[in-house]
Amino acid sequence: MPHRVPITLCMLALAFSAITLQAFSAHGDQAAQARTSAGVTLVLTNQQAAWNKGDVDVFMSGYWDSPDLTFLGSSGVSRGWEGILARYRGAYPDRATMGQLDFSDLEVRPLGEKSALVLGKWHLKRTSGDIGGVFTLVFQQFPEGWKIVHDHTSQVLPKNP
Repeated sequence: MPHRVPITLCMLALAFSAITLQAFSAHGDQAAQARTSAGVTLVLTNQQAAWNKGDVDVFMSGYWDSPDLTFLGSSGVSRGWEGILARYRGAYPDRATMGQLDFSDLEVRPLGEKSALVLGKWHLKRTSGDIGGVFTLVFQQFPEGWKIVHDHTSQVLPKNP
């Protein structure tokens, strides 16, 4: 009988430790998710502001400056930072075609410590007619911050009544 008390106490201590570690781990995961979401959202907020000032170069600072960057849209696949910049400049040559950009319905899903998937909607308010759609972005965290490494953007046509 004298061994049962210490064994019972050890079992209780182990159970308590496991529960405590799990609670700390869950809290750490939530904090990491919040940091990821805040970092990614800041990039998108800065991109939206740059676009609305007509500054495509600053808008592009949210993208990974690499030949491995990819963009998938209605005109197919564009590759590399320079190629995607050229695509934006060709599709939106002036302030009127750029319009006012608004991102909405953002869902940030961490994929690990240094990557995230983002789902959202985009809308351009323009005098020539509004357009909008949806996007999926893959972000990666680099020493200089969060950057988009892949962008899949689609225009969604308005539904006829």
